[in-house]
Amino acid sequence: MENRNKFSSLWGFIMACVGSAVGLANVWAFPYQLGSNGGLAFLLPYLLFAFIFGRVGLAAENAIGRKYKSGPMVVYKEAYKSRNMEKFGKIIRWLPMIGVGLLSIGYAVVITYVIKALFDTISGSIFTVESATWFDSISTNDFKVIIPHLFLMVLVYFALAYETEGIEKTNKFIMPLFFVLFLILAIRVFFLDGALGGYKFIFNMDFGKLKEIKTWVAAMGQAFFSLSLVGTVMVVYGSYLPDDEDVIKASTITMGLDTLSAMISAFVMLPACFAYGFSPASGPKLLFVVLPQALKEMPLGKLYGIILFLAVVFAGISSIQSMLETITEAIVYSFPKLKRKMVLIALITTIYLIGIFIEPISKWGPWMDIVTIYILPISGIIGAITWFWIIKKEDLLSEVNKSVKSKYGNTWYYTGKYIFVPLAIILCFIAIRYHISF
Repeated sequence: MENRNKFSSLWGFIMACVGSAVGLANVWAFPYQLGSNGGLAFLLPYLLFAFIFGRVGLAAENAIGRKYKSGPMVVYKEAYKSRNMEKFGKIIRWLPMIGVGLLSIGYAVVITYVIKALFDTISGSIFTVESATWFDSISTNDFKVIIPHLFLMVLVYFALAYETEGIEKTNKFIMPLFFVLFLILAIRVFFLDGALGGYKFIFNMDFGKLKEIKTWVAAMGQAFFSLSLVGTVMVVYGSYLPDDEDVIKASTITMGLDTLSAMISAFVMLPACFAYGFSPASGPKLLFVVLPQALKEMPLGKLYGIILFLAVVFAGISSIQSMLETITEAIVYSFPKLKRKMVLIALITTIYLIGIFIEPISKWGPWMDIVTIYILPISGIIGAITWFWIIKKEDLLSEVNKSVKSKYGNTWYYTGKYIFVPLAIILCFIAIRYHISF
């Protein structure tokens, strides 16, 4: 663990964390959640939860990874060992790892849809039929996107093959470019006739929605999972963070950039819906049906379609990269004689071979429901409880206060223990009780 690779700079660490956090939850789920839950009535609770989860939950995951200089396989074992519960820690650590593994399989499928959309936008074929017909053609049949799927997994391999250096460099390139591309789209959409209705919708307060528990639950779930708070990925990235960096500051910046990406995505998608007469509550079809239809009617729609789908592919690759890095790190730790690149090849091959059998949405949907309704919320609880109820207060505070001039104390810690942890438990209970997929 002393020779463990590290990120070369705080910016590299932040970009890697932002790369993990920014993904479909931002560019796909956030706009339609905003559209379905009353605009500002959803946005205000979301910002509150994002601040708490980012500054407390994300910071704790990063700090714990740095403390033990390792990923979940070591962290959970050592954390519970400190309470004479090492055997329990060795068992419980597997659920978050299984969760991130299953998520990576399903996540890769939907990013494959995006790559297919990018290819068909470049060729122009996506504009020759109704977008709903196009989407049905790739999402309702077996083995229709195996080539784009393979292309994605090859890209992910090269993004991971060079360990932290590769992760850092790819995210330093991908994430700024993601923001630039989406900003270009947002500026273009701003000048569409009727786009003003989208901005009014985003910042209009629907007090009826604000009073609904559903709105608050949706905002809480969106903030929680957008930041990848499932006790795995951010622990691994934290383990690569040098001791001389302020982990809470870094986590707060990550949260801010993650939120910014979600807002820019909303400024693209919702005004475009209003400009072309689509419902802002179009749900999951927003990315694959509504926007391609809008792009078809937009001047230079092909160009802006390429920019859109390219940006989403970048976000997706960075997220999958973080998931597979977590699993690879766990396998290499458990079997130190194995070569990292061989583990990575075997892992990517396995994920690809399983993934091609769940490419139709009728199979992909139930797969992701199981992961996001049951496994990930429970993983989030396991992590939250471990950081603030199992690991000793002085040990956690000692880690977050490394190289910090103004020390963090009881306010930060008890916010985690008595606000963050209960919110994670409530979220898990509601997700399971009401079968809500985030």
